[in-house]
Amino acid sequence: MGIDTERDIEANLQIGPTDSGMVRLFIEAGSTEIPMDFEPEEAMEIAEELRAAAQAAAAVSKKKRR
Repeated sequence: MGIDTERDIEANLQIGPTDSGMVRLFIEAGSTEIPMDFEPEEAMEIAEELRAAAQAAAAVSKKKRR
C-alpha cells in the first residue's frame, strides 16, 4: 500500500487553529478520530507541500486530457 493505492474509505478532514496556538488537522473516518497538531511553521511547510502536490497533480491531469 502506498500513496497511489486507492481505497474505499470515506473520511472527513477539518483544519483550524487551536486555542494554544497550534494548527490542528482533525481526521475522522468512521469511529476513528485522529487529531494532529503542528507548530505554525510546520503547518506552513505542509501547506507548501500541498500546493506543490496540487500543481503536480494538475500537470498530470492536463497531460491526460491531450
